[in-house]
Amino acid sequence: MSQRPAVPLPTPKERRRLREAKSLTQAEVAARIGVSRETVRAWESGRTHPRGERRVAYARFLEGLAVGASAVGRGGGRPEAQAEAAEVRPEARAEAAHDRPEAHARSSVPTLAQVQAEAEARAEERARARELAEARVEAEAEAAARAAAKAATGSASADERPTAEAAFDALCARTAPALVRQTYALTGRRALAQESVERAFQLAWERWPEVAVDRDPAGWVRAAAHEYALSPWHRFRPAHRGPDVPPAEEAHRALLTALLDLPPTQRRTLLLYDGVGLGLPETAAETEASTPAAASRLLHAREAVAEHLRAADEPPEVLHEHLGALGSTERLVVPRPARVRIGSERRARLWTRAAIAFTALIIGATALTVRTAPTRYEPPQSPGRAISGVPPRMGPGPLSYEDEVLREKLRKEPTRGPARLIPRPE
Repeated sequence: MSQRPAVPLPTPKERRRLREAKSLTQAEVAARIGVSRETVRAWESGRTHPRGERRVAYARFLEGLAVGASAVGRGGGRPEAQAEAAEVRPEARAEAAHDRPEAHARSSVPTLAQVQAEAEARAEERARARELAEARVEAEAEAAARAAAKAATGSASADERPTAEAAFDALCARTAPALVRQTYALTGRRALAQESVERAFQLAWERWPEVAVDRDPAGWVRAAAHEYALSPWHRFRPAHRGPDVPPAEEAHRALLTALLDLPPTQRRTLLLYDGVGLGLPETAAETEASTPAAASRLLHAREAVAEHLRAADEPPEVLHEHLGALGSTERLVVPRPARVRIGSERRARLWTRAAIAFTALIIGATALTVRTAPTRYEPPQSPGRAISGVPPRMGPGPLSYEDEVLREKLRKEPTRGPARLIPRPE
């Protein structure tokens, strides 16, 4: 039985652009296709891809958006002008709200239009470099997987595909050190950085069939590690109530302090754009924000860091080098792939057993309820009430004087009962 080919879809970046060109929200797209808002968000970020009938419906919907956008372009409208106007309006509102004499002193800070222009200029160069790096990494991972398979079996051929364990180990060995440094820059805690990266790789191993076919497995793991590291529930842990030991170098200590003073969303946006090197649309998709919102966060984060470090005139490349070097001199423990896989499988077994035990408990409670429940209706007993007119029951009362005299007389009689008649001789 032959399987029909999948319906082609645009790239996740193009899906997001088509939706924003029509001023549609993710909730509106989800309502038209019949899925949840989280599903559309995952489709646009590239973490998952639609299948079956939903893929066909999503492809038709995107095709209609693309046809509408081309029709608007032929009708005389200039999308470039609309995009520039959309970019200028937030900037104009920001300048109107902060129209003060101190605003002229911040002319060295890049504007929103400059940031987006810089992002568009660097996007093509980064895309080419990323393609070359991904091809090189895939070749290295495939070679490492083949070597591991040969060492394990001793009879593997050169054209075999890498096993899941070998591919996961290659991914973990390649991306774990950088992820530990990134999570350390986000949290400022060594133990939490190691825990976040290890938990992200455990989650990736649990969902390896999905992660293995993802267009960017390293990005999938990175997003999971960042979300776990920035979870607000960590503040209630006793070990995180006090500050961690600061870095040894003064420059790293100042940069980490400036990063921790930022809100979590701005901190993550600055790290992804200037630290990891993602483009502005990719940064917005990974942080689940719109492109103008991501650009605004990046501007405010750069301004705050430059003010804290007193380095407003430094180019963004210098900040990229500082973020890349942060944590390189610290003793950060990198999780081992074998330990991650064993921990993930142990965690999966634990949750499976807990689910089975909970299900058995529910079944037992249900069976006990069915066994002890009454099979017919039993009316409740009404509460008793007092009845008037009935004399109370009384026991024997005290003896009177005559009764006591009679009792004593009877006790003194030598015989009991009436006297017997005895005949007398005459």
